[in-house]
Amino acid sequence: MSKIPMTVTGAEALRKELHRLKTETRPRIVKSIAEAREKGDLKENAEYHAAKEEQGFSEGRIQQIESKLASAQIIDVTTIAASGKVIFGSTVSLLNLEDETEVIYQIVGEDEADVKLCKISIHSPIARALIGKELSDIAVVTAPNGEVEYEIKSIDHR
Repeated sequence: MSKIPMTVTGAEALRKELHRLKTETRPRIVKSIAEAREKGDLKENAEYHAAKEEQGFSEGRIQQIESKLASAQIIDVTTIAASGKVIFGSTVSLLNLEDETEVIYQIVGEDEADVKLCKISIHSPIARALIGKELSDIAVVTAPNGEVEYEIKSIDHR
């Protein structure tokens, strides 16, 4: 099984979700199922069927998180000596050379990516264009509307 890169923050978020699912959600669902069973006929008991469905989703998510954590390669970018190059976990400030707008992205694992939080997947076109580049380098990103050039203004390994 191949390792999946993940930041320390991303791994911690998954661990918290797993803990919540196991200690809060699972017991609540079990209680709901027990209460629904007490009401009698299960064939036409909507509460029972809803709780069983929620249990299926919850257990599936627990398995998914456990699998991701088991195959995760947790990378703490703060422990890696700064080389001046863009690496996994770096936060990069970019200048769009076409419209002079500036954007800041952190390169993270696939499950952590959230454009609203300026976190992009290591597998995204922008991240692939940035990896290995240095300060002031130009990264050419192939986008649906054509190529976009970004100048790297800063690289932060924190």
